[in-house]
Amino acid sequence: MTDKLENIVTAIEARDPGLGELPLPQEYLAATLHRDEEQMFAGRESRDKDPRESIHIEPVPVPELAPGEALIAVMASSMNYNTVWSSLFEPVSAFGHLDRYAKANDDAKRHALDYHVIGSDASGVVLRTGPGVHAWQPGDRVVAHCLSVELESPLGHNDTMLDPQQRIWGYETNFGGLAQLAVVKANQLMPKSEHLTWEEAAAPGLVNSTAYRQLVSKNGGAMKQGDVVLIWGASGGLGSYATQLALNGGAIPVCVVSSPQKAEIVRSLGAELIIDRSAEDYRFWKDEHTQDPKEWQRLGKKIRELTGGDDVDIVFEHPGRETFGASVYVAKKGGTIVTCASTSGFLHEYDNRYLWNNLKRIVGTHFANYREAYEANRLVAKGMIQPTLSKVLPLSEAGQAAWEVHRNMHQGKVGVLCLAPAEGMGVTDLAMREKVGERLNLFRQSR
Repeated sequence: MTDKLENIVTAIEARDPGLGELPLPQEYLAATLHRDEEQMFAGRESRDKDPRESIHIEPVPVPELAPGEALIAVMASSMNYNTVWSSLFEPVSAFGHLDRYAKANDDAKRHALDYHVIGSDASGVVLRTGPGVHAWQPGDRVVAHCLSVELESPLGHNDTMLDPQQRIWGYETNFGGLAQLAVVKANQLMPKSEHLTWEEAAAPGLVNSTAYRQLVSKNGGAMKQGDVVLIWGASGGLGSYATQLALNGGAIPVCVVSSPQKAEIVRSLGAELIIDRSAEDYRFWKDEHTQDPKEWQRLGKKIRELTGGDDVDIVFEHPGRETFGASVYVAKKGGTIVTCASTSGFLHEYDNRYLWNNLKRIVGTHFANYREAYEANRLVAKGMIQPTLSKVLPLSEAGQAAWEVHRNMHQGKVGVLCLAPAEGMGVTDLAMREKVGERLNLFRQSR
């Protein structure tokens, strides 16, 4: 760490009001991908591609701020599946996203570089603001959500996720959060929950907001009290937030996990209806090309046994190809399958008779608009949603973090320390932290 960055960290820890006047370094360390390595995994199966080979930790120049932007000192970040995809250069190279963004306007030309600073989560402190930023000042403690929009089209003004220029920061833009510094639009910023450490505060951003839109928002499942919600991967980075949202909202989650250890995690969150798919040995595919409807039926029967005869109102679907046929089948008549991500494959197959004859609907969702992200963050700040952080690695091991998520070796979220010198820092509301208590450590205890 350079002397200037060390001075910034010292000022942050001291809550020095002069933070915004400290000089900035010319460079900062970042997790990057290289344009000339786009083909490095050609011929390898997805499972065999290794993010530890493609992610570099190296110094990069501090970019100039455009109007409406802020430069933040990133104390911590976390790993998401979009970073895994970009590090594997699949389904397409993220450099294509940067090149298309560069054509949007003159300020966007900065993003099309030979390196890509990745990462779509961050907690930290505002260091500088560009022209036109009024709501945030240097010294503000913040988290960043990952929706980047231009809002020059009328199409995005009812729901910013429909903006034609909507992009995911750190995936479809440059200067992301797996770095010591990051550039964000000011309307990506939200207040940091003061009872959380830097690494805890960085964990919920992308996945909590995504789960909120997918399950709670009118743009997703519009969940209501008493709804039976089937949650795939309920102990994972996305499913663990869906489980908490379902419980808080008076719904009845049926949590699908893959081991007794993961079952215990969701049980500790308050879930009672749990399916260990490994113990049940569900095999939804007979082979690579053929699904087995009898296995869908067996899953539906298990769900009714757990719920006392109720079928599923909402399926929280994100594994994709592996589970999608079963998800369509088990949803009740008139039920909803809400889908995003598709971590097991993007090409879904299902029997449309079960959809059309039974008036079910499939809803696609993607991250969240600013209002949805703000509401999701508000629940964290009030201690109603807990960070599901199971492990923390330093920035130097960002490739290892991506590898563990790629190979499903994680539970909840894997955090990454950037400028924070150690775990456990950044808490300023001890009373709220004491009130929340051991719920903050449920995932950490499960390591």
